[in-house]
Formats: sequence, structure tokens, C-alpha cells
Amino acid sequence: MVCVDLFLGLTRRTFACYREVQMNIIEMTDDEILAIANPLWSHLIKASNDGKYGDFVKYFSSNLLRGLNEIEVGKQFAKSELTRNLSGSVEFIGTIRRGEHVTVLYRTRSTKKEGEWLGRLVLGHEDGEVKIFGASVF
Repeated sequence: MVCVDLFLGLTRRTFACYREVQMNIIEMTDDEILAIANPLWSHLIKASNDGKYGDFVKYFSSNLLRGLNEIEVGKQFAKSELTRNLSGSVEFIGTIRRGEHVTVLYRTRSTKKEGEWLGRLVLGHEDGEVKIFGASVF
């Protein structure tokens, strides 16, 4: 079990809930999902802004890791003004439950570009832990 509370600032109560999640994630309330999703999203924003690929993929599912093209992701970290300048201030829009995964939607902004973007974080279970099965900013 990864002790994400040390890296993501989860409260002890939230971390206990995170460790004990055995039900299908789609059965959780939005508040329960957000207690897990928000720190993970914050972690992704920080790692993306810092250009730290290893940190960025730290909580990815094994299927997502296998499907990533490291060269393309590396280019994103090196060249994308948007993904290197995401605001830490986001607005929760909603969740979409499908199969064994939950998609969490955020309204996000850039610190350098005008406008708003849609943040998407797909969560599910792998080996008894909540993992990231998809993440993007449109």
C-alpha cells in the first residue's frame, strides 16, 4: 500500500477511508470520491508544472503506464505551455460513473494562458488500491 498521505496531504481520516475502500468506486458518494481525487489531481498538477514525469505517473494504473508513449509525454512536459502552467485552483464540475471507473471533471485554468480548460481524472481499483486510469486537460 502506498502511503499517499505523506505526499498528497490527505488527512488521517481520509487516508483510512482510502486504505479501506473495497467497494466498487462507482458506489461511493461524490464526497468520498473527492476525498481521494482532489489530492491526486493536485499531485498531477504539481508534477506537471514541475516537469517531473516520474512523479506525474506515480499513481497511474499498470494498464495506463503500459499504454503511455514516454516520448510524447516527455514532449508535453518539455514544450506545452498549458501543462507546465496549470493553476492549483480548480472547480469540481461533477462525476461520471461507468463500469468499474469514475471520471471526475474539473474546471481548471492556466497561470499563463487566458480561458478555462476541462480536467478529467479517471479513477478505479487495481490490486486493492485506487489508481489513476486516465488524466487529461482539454
